[in-house]
Amino acid sequence: MPGGGIGRRFRRWALLGLLLWLVVTIVPVVLLRWMNPLTSAFMLEARIEALRRGEKSYRTDYRWVSLERISPQAAIAVIASEDQTFPYNYGFDLQSIRSAVRAAEHGARLRGASTISQQVARNLFLWPGRSWVRKGIEAYFTVLLEVLWPKERILEVYLNVAQFGRGIYGVEAAAQRFYHEPAVRLTAGQAALLAAVLPDPVHWHVDHPSRFVAWKERWILGQMRNLGGAAYLREVKQGP
Repeated sequence: MPGGGIGRRFRRWALLGLLLWLVVTIVPVVLLRWMNPLTSAFMLEARIEALRRGEKSYRTDYRWVSLERISPQAAIAVIASEDQTFPYNYGFDLQSIRSAVRAAEHGARLRGASTISQQVARNLFLWPGRSWVRKGIEAYFTVLLEVLWPKERILEVYLNVAQFGRGIYGVEAAAQRFYHEPAVRLTAGQAALLAAVLPDPVHWHVDHPSRFVAWKERWILGQMRNLGGAAYLREVKQGP
């Protein structure tokens, strides 16, 4: 029957589409477990936006360093600030997600409840925004990262691609720009101040911190002490 032929063709094309989607999404994630990213989706988007606005002076400052060349204080600071369950979760903070969904159901703006793994997925592969579609694709890439990468690699990539100021990506670039020191020499206070601007690095400034950013720096320092420093980082190596 003609209808059956159309149905078979549709299923065939749907299967081919699914296979193509799996290839173009899984292969880059697998490769980036060992290869350091040359750029990220967020860096490219910022560059395109600057070109669109005619900002010829815009530059991307991105300097990759291995996790061994980053101060443990920086690693603890971003975990304390962004995702204190990072060593133990599987890429999602379910309690925060439930709270965000409940707030959205009551008319509040869809807000973030993002773990470090989700932020890596978003920064590397996705576009800025707060839609359910983007959240769904972000969740898919988060699962891929959690399955295919160890926690140490996720943290290493996060520390290198997170934005710390306009055009400033990664703790090495941030340490050099704001403290004229390599990332391996960051102190607890310096690391906490860098982590304090992570939610909004374009409007919050490391070199001119607002009172709120200064308060958050102190809060992060307290959380870093509570987490236990180097002993806590060993939990990252073990994973959930």
